[in-house]
Parts: sequence; structure tokens; C-alpha cells
Amino acid sequence: MLKKILNKYFESFSYFYSHLRYRIFVVVAFSILIGVLDGFGLSMFLPLLKVVNNSESSGGEENPEQLEVLVNLIEGIGLELNLVTVLTFMVFFFLAKGIIQYFSSVYRINVQQWFIEKIRINNIKGLNRLAYKYFVQSDVGRIQNTMTGEVDRVAGAYFNYFKAFEYSILVVVYMVFAFTMNAQFAILVTIGGGVTNFLYKRLYKSTKSLSKDLTGENNNFQSLVIQNVTNYKYLKATGFSNSYGKKLIESVLEIKNNNIKIGKLDALLTSGREPILIIVVVLVIWIQLSFFDAEFGPILISLLFFYRALNYLMQMQVRWNKFLSVSGSLENMQEFMQELKQHRETTGSDVIKDNLNDLNLKDIEFKYGNTKILDSLSLSIENKESIAFVGESGSGKTTLINVIAGLLPINGGNYFINGINYANLQNQTYQKRIGYITQDPVIFNETIFNNITLWQDRTSKNLELFWEVVKKAALFDFVNTLPEKENTVLENNGANLSGGQKQRISIARELFKDIDVLILDEATSALDSETESIIQRNIDSLKGQYTVIIVAHRISTIKNADRIVIMKKGQITEIGKYEDLIDKSEYFSKLVELQEL
Repeated sequence: MLKKILNKYFESFSYFYSHLRYRIFVVVAFSILIGVLDGFGLSMFLPLLKVVNNSESSGGEENPEQLEVLVNLIEGIGLELNLVTVLTFMVFFFLAKGIIQYFSSVYRINVQQWFIEKIRINNIKGLNRLAYKYFVQSDVGRIQNTMTGEVDRVAGAYFNYFKAFEYSILVVVYMVFAFTMNAQFAILVTIGGGVTNFLYKRLYKSTKSLSKDLTGENNNFQSLVIQNVTNYKYLKATGFSNSYGKKLIESVLEIKNNNIKIGKLDALLTSGREPILIIVVVLVIWIQLSFFDAEFGPILISLLFFYRALNYLMQMQVRWNKFLSVSGSLENMQEFMQELKQHRETTGSDVIKDNLNDLNLKDIEFKYGNTKILDSLSLSIENKESIAFVGESGSGKTTLINVIAGLLPINGGNYFINGINYANLQNQTYQKRIGYITQDPVIFNETIFNNITLWQDRTSKNLELFWEVVKKAALFDFVNTLPEKENTVLENNGANLSGGQKQRISIARELFKDIDVLILDEATSALDSETESIIQRNIDSLKGQYTVIIVAHRISTIKNADRIVIMKKGQITEIGKYEDLIDKSEYFSKLVELQEL
């Protein structure tokens, strides 16, 4: 019941609590303790005034009820009410407050950094566990923005939310102290707070709406930036880079305008705080002197509490507005983390302990929405054979490869690896045995050594294996001609490499991983004939060492495959060797003829 109430009426608190747990209550306890110590410190002004008045007069005046409590407190521990005692108590309370405030600030910083760390780590883990099928349909701009810029904004949301929460606690603490001094004062604080909250309510609503718009535009900007970088060559070559740049500039201007609007609202709240505070203070003085015939001492202490309470009330409202200004990011982060959890890749518990010996697909089906891509397809791939897939675009070749690699879950049928149903398999133990090369090689802005070893330590064993796979991938001469050799840093996306060199680095990387299955999805389609021929010889040299699975449009790259599979509309129509298919497959013989082989 409590959880439902928290989720409904305190959604943000519930979100923070789900990450921080008991730490939230430690922060709250610090806030209460600081307020109480400050309240006691301020309360000591009342006995201080009494001591000063007694030293200047004959005394005999009746102590106010509020003073009696403090006097009894001091005398109850065996101390005499005098100037030194009162000043000592005052110093003690404010010194204790300062010490607690220091530890509170340090603890709050540690909690905030721990919170940021947890969000980032959870998002990284969640992204890496995200189902590939869902990922390819996702907005990459939103993913990047949420995992980078949005984290800092959520951290700001946390800071401002709990600052507002802390200030609201302090308002309550000071109201309690004020109530003990003057009941009418507490009523005035409540009325003043209600009036100012009513004035700011519309500003809060506008800020929250602008925050949502800002988050959406930040996501859009990140998406545009990613596309600009990814398609930079095309945009540059076609003279379209300036036109596309205008879209980016429009997004930048929209972000700027939203930030300015939020800044104006924040400035209005900040600048209006002090004048409103003074107006209310003046009204309280006038009301207390004119209608309640209050004494000067209690009035002075009341004013201190009043000023403190109202000051924190105003600060609370400012912090709350700052929280609302980034609340769109908080909502986006909550939705993003929920999506990561909902679309998490499912995995079983069975583990691949031996080398991959056989892959068997039995009557498998795969759909995107209502569209069937693979239809009752069966295939057995034997250990260390080379098998190639050909077919028209849309025949399902790449989808089948993604199923084989464990990237896409099937909608029907069964997929067995070493006799284990993939649905029951701990997929990473299988995928670590797979090498995957596409027509767009993955090149990191890192050294050649780190590109191939994926940041393995430079041990003598790893260096030996590095040079071994470099030779297998026909990269040995190229690497040795470079001034920095294996320590040469490759530029973004391998801009300082040829297409063939990129593919050889990709091959070397997969061989370094000690794989059983090597998948090549259109790996040579973007290369010229001469480079393709060199890469093809590299691939042919790997026959018998690995299970090699190839998708290709160019028949020349699959002539030496043990089997060639022809696909059409998500089904296998024919399987055979190159020579056999030329004789018995009209489709295949036409392909060979068109490519002049």
C-alpha cells in the first residue's frame, strides 16, 4: 500500500529511493539535525537578552513561558544562568551545527557521485544486455543523449530535489520552534508560504513543460550529430553538408531558446525571493506590534525564526523550480531504464564448454512484426566446413546469419548448438566462440595492437599471438612499414587505412579471439577486385581451421566453399557445390554468367 502511494504521489522520491535506499534517510536526518541545532542556537538569544536586561535593571520581571523552558534546560544540568553560560551554549550549538553541516555536505557529495556512478553503470549494463532486435529499432540519438548529457541533468535533478526537500524540513523545524515562541507566528508563516506557493505554481508548470521540450530537442540534436558523423563522407562529397548543417543549427537554436526561457523563469524566482521575503517580514512586524502587543524579546527571536523559515521557504521554491527544469530528463531516464529492463535479452543457463562442433536449425521461423522473413527453414552446419549463402536482396540471408550468431531470437522452430537448444543457452558462452565481419569493418580510434586484441594486456603471450594473427591476415608487412608499428594509432573509423587493410584488421581481430566460427556478411562487397582477391585468399587459407559462414553477392568469393546455399523468400531452395549448382540451378548459373566467371 505504502509503495503504491509513493509511486503515485512521490514518483521522483520513489525513483531516487530505488537507487539510494537508506542513504536518503541519512540525508534527511542530517537536515533535521542541522535545523534543530540552528534552532537551539537562535533560541539562546532569548536568555541572552534576559541576562543583558537583568544586568541593566533591578530585575523582577516575569520570565516569558518560552524563556522558562530554556532557563530550566540550563539550570537542569547544574549551570548558572549568566552571560558566559548563555554565550557558551550559543557557540556550542552553532559550532555543532557547522561540524554536522560539513559532514552532511561531504556525505551528500559522496551519495550524489555514487548515484551518478550507479546510473551510468546500470545503463551500460542495460544497453549491453539489450535485445539486438529492439536496439536496431531504437533512436540512437536518444540512447547517446540519455547515457551522456542526461546523466548530468538527472544528477542535477537529484541535487535540487533533495535541496528542496532539505529546505522544506528546515521550514518545518523553524515553524516548530516558532510555534513554541508564538503560535500566531506559525500561522503567519503558513499563510505566507501558501500565498508565495500560489504565486509560483504557474511558473512551476511552465518550467516542467519546457523541461520536457528541452529533453526531446536534446535527443533530436544527438541523433542529428550521429547521422552527420556517420554520413560525413556522403554529405561532403555531394555538397549537402551545409544544408544538413542548417538542420543542426536549427536544433541548436531551439535548445538555446528553451534554455533561455527556463533561465528567465529561474531568474524571476531568484530575484523575487528577497523582496517577497522582506515584504512578509515587514507585515509580520506590523501585525505583531499592532495586534498582538508582543514584547520586544520574543518579537526579535520570532523574527529570526521567521526570517530563517521564510528564507528557506523561498530557497525551497527556487530549488523546486530548478528540479522541475530538469524533470524532463528524470522522466526520460526513468523511461529509458524501464525500456532497457523490459527489452532485456533473454538467456538460459546452459553453458558451452567445448568447441562448437555443429549448428542445427530445424523448421525455424522469424518475423518482424507481421512480416515473415524466415519460413520453416532447416539447415545443419558441420564442424569446420565452409558454407556460403546467396540469393536476391530480401531473401533472408543476413537475417539467417543474425539468427545463427544469436543476435535475433526465432519465433518458431528450434536452434541447436552442440545439441543444446539455444533458448536454454547462456548466449555469451556461445557468442564468444564466434567471429563476425561485415562490409563495414569496425575500427576503433586506437592503436593497431588494441584494435586487434581489444585492449588485452601486452604480455609476451599476447604479443606472440598478435604477430601470429597479423601474419595470418596478411598484415605483417604493412604493420612493419609503419614508424610506430603495432603502436600506430588508427584514425576515426580507420580513415588512414584502405578498405582492404580495414578488413584484414577485422580478420586478425577475430582470429586473435580464439574462435570456432567465422561469419563474413558481405565482407568483400565494398572492395575492388584486386583487394577482394587478396582478402579471398586470406579467407581460403582459413578453411579447415574454422567453420566459415559467408554471405556474398560476388560468386567469385564463394567458389571454394564446401557448400553453397541458395535462398529465396526466407526459404532454402537448393544446396550444393559450386560445380553442381551451375548444372542444376538456373538461378545460380545466371548469376555466374552475369558476373562473367
